[in-house]
Amino acid sequence: MSFSLHPTLKKDCIELGRLVLCRVLLMNDSQFPWLILVPERENIKEIHQLSSEDQRLLIRESCYVAEKLAEHFKADKMNIAALGNMVPQLHIHHVVRYQKDKAWPAPIWGKFAALPYTEKNLTIKVSQLTELLFT
Repeated sequence: MSFSLHPTLKKDCIELGRLVLCRVLLMNDSQFPWLILVPERENIKEIHQLSSEDQRLLIRESCYVAEKLAEHFKADKMNIAALGNMVPQLHIHHVVRYQKDKAWPAPIWGKFAALPYTEKNLTIKVSQLTELLFT
């Protein structure tokens, strides 16, 4: 069985690339710098279902992405979460937060409708994040 991305993630995100374990996605919501890591393993809903080796790799990749985002965007806080209530496939959100963002200090989940990137801004953001994470 080969890995396939959940249809909701395909619809809501733009693929940026791959790390060793995870596919890296950009959430198509320009209100927050927001990446999602999806371990490329079939039928996994929870972190504890991953092998011990994959669990360690997921933590390393998550920390790598969080550190890069926090430094680049000068985050006040990084929100990292694996919710899975709407999309059962294991995926980990990495959201840059600022004390002055529109949802602060509350979580962003379900607060506002997504505001997709414009075509021009999406091209810039994808280029910027690809260089940040994969070069």
